[in-house]
Amino acid sequence: IPLRLVGSEMCIRDRKNTKGTILAIDMGNTNIVIGCVDDDKVIFEERLSTDLSKTELEYAISFKNVLEIYNIKSEDINGAIISSVVPQLVNVIKAAVEKVVDIEPLVVGPGVKTGLNILMDQPKQVGSDLIVDAVAATHDYGAPVIIVDIGTATTISAVDENGNYIGGAILPGAGVSMNSLSSRTAQLPRISFDAPKGPVGKNTVDCMKSGLIYGHAGSIDGIIDRIIDCCGFGKNGKPAAKLVATGGLSKVIIPFCRNRIETDPALLIRGLKYIYDKNV
Repeated sequence: IPLRLVGSEMCIRDRKNTKGTILAIDMGNTNIVIGCVDDDKVIFEERLSTDLSKTELEYAISFKNVLEIYNIKSEDINGAIISSVVPQLVNVIKAAVEKVVDIEPLVVGPGVKTGLNILMDQPKQVGSDLIVDAVAATHDYGAPVIIVDIGTATTISAVDENGNYIGGAILPGAGVSMNSLSSRTAQLPRISFDAPKGPVGKNTVDCMKSGLIYGHAGSIDGIIDRIIDCCGFGKNGKPAAKLVATGGLSKVIIPFCRNRIETDPALLIRGLKYIYDKNV
Protein backbone atom coordinates (compact mmCIF):
# COMPACT_ATOMS: atom_id res chain seq x y z
CA ILE A 1 0.00 0.00 0.00
CA PRO A 2 1.88 3.11 -1.14
CA LEU A 3 2.03 6.35 0.77
CA ARG A 4 1.24 8.58 -2.18
CA LEU A 5 2.81 12.03 -2.10
CA VAL A 6 3.00 14.58 -4.90
CA GLY A 7 5.63 17.18 -4.17
CA SER A 8 5.01 18.22 -0.57
CA GLU A 9 1.26 17.67 -0.74
CA MET A 10 -0.86 14.56 -0.75
CA CYS A 11 -3.42 13.63 -3.39
CA ILE A 12 -6.61 13.20 -1.37
CA ARG A 13 -9.50 11.31 -2.90
CA ASP A 14 -12.98 12.52 -2.01
CA ARG A 15 -15.30 10.27 -0.05
CA LYS A 16 -17.49 8.84 -2.78
CA ASN A 17 -20.35 6.72 -1.49
CA THR A 18 -21.34 4.11 1.04
CA LYS A 19 -20.53 1.18 -1.23
CA GLY A 20 -17.30 -0.75 -0.97
CA THR A 21 -14.86 -0.98 1.90
CA ILE A 22 -14.84 1.65 4.65
CA LEU A 23 -11.89 2.16 7.01
CA ALA A 24 -13.14 2.75 10.57
CA ILE A 25 -10.93 3.89 13.45
CA ASP A 26 -11.79 4.56 17.09
CA MET A 27 -9.17 6.20 19.31
CA GLY A 28 -9.40 5.24 22.95
CA ASN A 29 -7.17 6.18 25.85
CA THR A 30 -5.40 2.80 25.83
CA ASN A 31 -6.07 1.28 22.41
CA ILE A 32 -6.87 2.39 18.88
CA VAL A 33 -9.40 0.07 17.28
CA ILE A 34 -9.00 -0.18 13.51
CA GLY A 35 -11.28 -2.13 11.21
CA CYS A 36 -12.70 -2.37 7.72
CA VAL A 37 -16.37 -2.81 6.88
CA ASP A 38 -17.70 -3.92 3.50
CA ASP A 39 -21.31 -2.79 3.42
CA ASP A 40 -22.44 -4.08 6.85
CA LYS A 41 -19.94 -6.94 7.12
CA VAL A 42 -16.89 -6.40 9.34
CA ILE A 43 -13.83 -7.66 7.44
CA PHE A 44 -11.48 -7.34 10.40
CA GLU A 45 -10.99 -5.58 13.72
CA GLU A 46 -7.61 -5.06 15.36
CA ARG A 47 -6.14 -3.02 18.22
CA LEU A 48 -3.05 -0.83 18.36
CA SER A 49 -1.63 0.92 21.41
CA THR A 50 -2.52 4.58 21.82
CA ASP A 51 0.73 6.55 22.00
CA LEU A 52 0.69 10.35 22.24
CA SER A 53 4.36 10.52 21.26
CA LYS A 54 3.92 8.86 17.85
CA THR A 55 3.99 10.97 14.69
CA GLU A 56 1.47 10.78 11.88
CA LEU A 57 4.02 8.82 9.81
CA GLU A 58 4.47 6.25 12.57
CA TYR A 59 0.72 5.77 12.80
CA ALA A 60 0.48 5.64 9.00
CA ILE A 61 3.01 2.81 8.93
CA SER A 62 1.05 0.94 11.60
CA PHE A 63 -2.22 1.33 9.68
CA LYS A 64 -0.52 0.34 6.43
CA ASN A 65 0.87 -2.83 8.04
CA VAL A 66 -2.53 -3.84 9.42
CA LEU A 67 -4.18 -3.40 6.02
CA GLU A 68 -1.43 -5.42 4.34
CA ILE A 69 -1.94 -8.29 6.80
CA TYR A 70 -5.54 -8.53 5.54
CA ASN A 71 -4.53 -8.02 1.88
CA ILE A 72 -6.49 -4.78 1.59
CA LYS A 73 -5.15 -2.25 -0.91
CA SER A 74 -5.57 1.50 -0.51
CA GLU A 75 -7.57 1.72 -3.74
CA ASP A 76 -10.05 -0.82 -2.33
CA ILE A 77 -11.06 1.61 0.40
CA ASN A 78 -13.88 3.99 -0.58
CA GLY A 79 -14.17 5.98 2.62
CA ALA A 80 -12.90 6.47 6.14
CA ILE A 81 -14.34 7.57 9.49
CA ILE A 82 -12.74 8.33 12.87
CA SER A 83 -14.10 8.66 16.39
CA SER A 84 -11.92 9.71 19.31
CA VAL A 85 -11.85 10.39 23.03
CA VAL A 86 -8.27 11.66 22.71
CA PRO A 87 -8.60 15.16 21.19
CA GLN A 88 -4.85 15.77 20.90
CA LEU A 89 -4.51 12.80 18.53
CA VAL A 90 -7.37 13.54 16.14
CA ASN A 91 -5.36 15.56 13.62
CA VAL A 92 -2.43 13.13 13.83
CA ILE A 93 -4.62 10.11 13.07
CA LYS A 94 -6.56 12.02 10.42
CA ALA A 95 -3.30 12.89 8.62
CA ALA A 96 -2.07 9.30 8.97
CA VAL A 97 -5.23 7.96 7.31
CA GLU A 98 -4.84 10.46 4.47
CA LYS A 99 -1.26 9.30 3.92
CA VAL A 100 -2.27 5.65 3.64
CA VAL A 101 -5.56 5.70 1.70
CA ASP A 102 -5.61 9.18 0.07
CA ILE A 103 -9.02 9.90 1.59
CA GLU A 104 -10.02 12.64 4.00
CA PRO A 105 -11.79 10.81 6.84
CA LEU A 106 -15.05 11.87 8.41
CA VAL A 107 -14.56 12.69 12.10
CA VAL A 108 -17.45 11.96 14.49
CA GLY A 109 -18.34 15.14 16.36
CA PRO A 110 -20.64 18.16 16.37
CA GLY A 111 -22.42 18.57 13.06
CA VAL A 112 -22.14 14.88 12.11
CA LYS A 113 -25.47 13.12 11.62
CA THR A 114 -25.97 10.14 13.92
CA GLY A 115 -29.74 9.68 13.87
CA LEU A 116 -29.65 9.54 17.67
CA ASN A 117 -31.53 12.00 19.86
CA ILE A 118 -29.26 12.74 22.84
CA LEU A 119 -31.22 13.70 25.95
CA MET A 120 -28.32 14.91 28.07
CA ASP A 121 -27.65 18.17 29.92
CA GLN A 122 -24.67 18.87 27.64
CA PRO A 123 -24.92 16.62 24.56
CA LYS A 124 -21.61 17.85 23.11
CA GLN A 125 -19.75 16.42 26.12
CA VAL A 126 -20.93 12.87 25.50
CA GLY A 127 -17.99 10.75 24.31
CA SER A 128 -18.10 9.91 20.62
CA ASP A 129 -17.48 6.24 21.42
CA LEU A 130 -20.66 6.15 23.52
CA ILE A 131 -22.67 7.64 20.68
CA VAL A 132 -21.21 5.22 18.14
CA ASP A 133 -21.94 2.23 20.41
CA ALA A 134 -25.51 3.44 20.94
CA VAL A 135 -26.09 3.94 17.20
CA ALA A 136 -24.91 0.40 16.46
CA ALA A 137 -26.79 -1.22 19.35
CA THR A 138 -30.06 0.52 18.44
CA HIS A 139 -29.63 -0.41 14.78
CA ASP A 140 -28.74 -4.06 15.41
CA TYR A 141 -30.65 -4.93 18.60
CA GLY A 142 -33.47 -2.40 18.73
CA ALA A 143 -34.57 -0.19 21.60
CA PRO A 144 -34.59 -0.04 24.54
CA VAL A 145 -31.03 -1.22 24.92
CA ILE A 146 -28.31 -0.95 27.55
CA ILE A 147 -24.72 -0.94 26.24
CA VAL A 148 -21.66 -1.87 28.30
CA ASP A 149 -18.26 -0.86 26.88
CA ILE A 150 -15.35 -2.26 28.89
CA GLY A 151 -12.14 -0.37 28.16
CA THR A 152 -9.88 2.01 30.07
CA ALA A 153 -13.14 3.17 31.64
CA THR A 154 -16.22 0.99 31.75
CA THR A 155 -19.23 2.86 30.41
CA ILE A 156 -22.84 1.79 30.68
CA SER A 157 -25.27 3.66 28.42
CA ALA A 158 -29.04 3.48 28.05
CA VAL A 159 -31.26 4.09 25.04
CA ASP A 160 -34.98 4.23 25.81
CA GLU A 161 -37.85 2.61 23.92
CA ASN A 162 -38.17 5.70 21.70
CA GLY A 163 -34.55 5.50 20.57
CA ASN A 164 -33.35 8.39 22.75
CA TYR A 165 -29.91 8.28 24.35
CA ILE A 166 -30.82 9.05 27.97
CA GLY A 167 -27.49 8.71 29.80
CA GLY A 168 -25.69 6.12 31.86
CA ALA A 169 -22.73 5.58 34.16
CA ILE A 170 -18.92 5.64 33.98
CA LEU A 171 -16.69 3.67 36.34
CA PRO A 172 -12.97 2.86 36.40
CA GLY A 173 -12.09 0.04 34.03
CA ALA A 174 -10.74 -3.28 35.27
CA GLY A 175 -7.28 -2.44 33.93
CA VAL A 176 -7.23 0.92 35.72
CA SER A 177 -8.31 -0.78 38.95
CA MET A 178 -5.59 -3.41 38.65
CA ASN A 179 -2.89 -0.82 37.90
CA SER A 180 -3.96 1.29 40.86
CA LEU A 181 -4.02 -1.74 43.17
CA SER A 182 -0.55 -2.97 42.23
CA SER A 183 1.10 0.47 42.10
CA ARG A 184 -0.23 1.61 45.47
CA THR A 185 0.47 -1.52 47.46
CA ALA A 186 3.86 -2.97 48.39
CA GLN A 187 3.06 -6.68 48.13
CA LEU A 188 0.38 -6.98 45.44
CA PRO A 189 1.76 -7.82 41.97
CA ARG A 190 0.48 -6.97 38.52
CA ILE A 191 -1.61 -9.86 37.26
CA SER A 192 -3.06 -11.07 33.97
CA PHE A 193 -6.79 -11.03 33.32
CA ASP A 194 -7.28 -14.77 33.36
CA ALA A 195 -10.53 -16.22 34.60
CA PRO A 196 -10.42 -16.83 38.36
CA LYS A 197 -10.92 -20.35 39.66
CA GLY A 198 -13.78 -19.12 41.80
CA PRO A 199 -14.88 -16.22 43.99
CA VAL A 200 -12.87 -17.52 46.95
CA GLY A 201 -9.18 -17.21 46.14
CA LYS A 202 -6.64 -19.49 47.83
CA ASN A 203 -3.54 -17.37 47.13
CA THR A 204 -2.78 -13.71 46.55
CA VAL A 205 -2.98 -13.83 42.77
CA ASP A 206 -6.27 -15.75 42.76
CA CYS A 207 -7.68 -13.39 45.37
CA MET A 208 -6.80 -10.44 43.15
CA LYS A 209 -8.30 -12.12 40.08
CA SER A 210 -11.48 -12.84 42.02
CA GLY A 211 -11.74 -9.26 43.21
CA LEU A 212 -11.05 -7.73 39.82
CA ILE A 213 -13.20 -10.05 37.68
CA TYR A 214 -16.10 -10.78 40.03
CA GLY A 215 -15.94 -7.27 41.45
CA HIS A 216 -16.19 -5.67 38.02
CA ALA A 217 -18.89 -8.09 36.89
CA GLY A 218 -20.85 -7.36 40.07
CA SER A 219 -20.53 -3.61 39.49
CA ILE A 220 -21.86 -3.98 35.95
CA ASP A 221 -24.78 -6.13 37.13
CA GLY A 222 -25.60 -3.68 39.90
CA ILE A 223 -25.64 -0.63 37.63
CA ILE A 224 -27.67 -2.43 34.95
CA ASP A 225 -30.26 -3.50 37.54
CA ARG A 226 -30.52 0.06 38.85
CA ILE A 227 -30.90 1.52 35.34
CA ILE A 228 -33.67 -0.99 34.62
CA ASP A 229 -35.45 -0.04 37.85
CA CYS A 230 -34.96 3.69 37.25
CA CYS A 231 -36.22 3.59 33.65
CA GLY A 232 -38.91 0.98 34.22
CA PHE A 233 -37.71 -1.26 31.40
CA GLY A 234 -39.84 -4.42 31.31
CA LYS A 235 -42.38 -2.97 33.75
CA ASN A 236 -45.82 -1.38 33.43
CA GLY A 237 -46.11 -2.32 29.77
CA LYS A 238 -42.67 -1.04 28.80
CA PRO A 239 -40.52 -3.39 26.72
CA ALA A 240 -37.55 -5.06 28.37
CA ALA A 241 -34.13 -3.67 27.51
CA LYS A 242 -31.67 -5.69 25.44
CA LEU A 243 -28.23 -5.96 27.01
CA VAL A 244 -25.09 -5.83 24.87
CA ALA A 245 -21.40 -5.50 25.75
CA THR A 246 -18.32 -4.58 23.76
CA GLY A 247 -14.74 -3.46 24.42
CA GLY A 248 -11.38 -5.13 24.87
CA LEU A 249 -12.15 -6.89 28.16
CA SER A 250 -15.80 -7.73 27.51
CA LYS A 251 -15.07 -11.40 26.76
CA VAL A 252 -13.19 -11.68 30.07
CA ILE A 253 -15.68 -9.89 32.35
CA ILE A 254 -19.13 -10.50 30.88
CA PRO A 255 -19.22 -14.32 31.38
CA PHE A 256 -19.12 -13.65 35.13
CA CYS A 257 -22.11 -11.30 35.08
CA ARG A 258 -25.43 -12.66 36.29
CA ASN A 259 -27.41 -10.70 33.74
CA ARG A 260 -27.58 -12.28 30.29
CA ILE A 261 -25.52 -9.87 28.22
CA GLU A 262 -24.73 -10.35 24.53
CA THR A 263 -21.03 -9.85 23.77
CA ASP A 264 -20.40 -8.03 20.48
CA PRO A 265 -16.71 -7.11 19.92
CA ALA A 266 -17.34 -5.42 16.54
CA LEU A 267 -20.22 -3.22 17.73
CA LEU A 268 -18.26 0.03 17.56
CA ILE A 269 -16.81 -0.65 14.10
CA ARG A 270 -20.31 -1.29 12.71
CA GLY A 271 -21.58 1.85 14.44
CA LEU A 272 -18.94 3.91 12.66
CA LYS A 273 -20.11 2.46 9.34
CA TYR A 274 -23.75 3.31 10.12
CA ILE A 275 -22.79 6.90 10.93
CA TYR A 276 -20.64 7.10 7.80
CA ASP A 277 -23.64 6.00 5.72
CA LYS A 278 -25.75 8.83 7.16
CA ASN A 279 -23.23 11.49 6.20
CA VAL A 280 -22.08 10.55 2.69
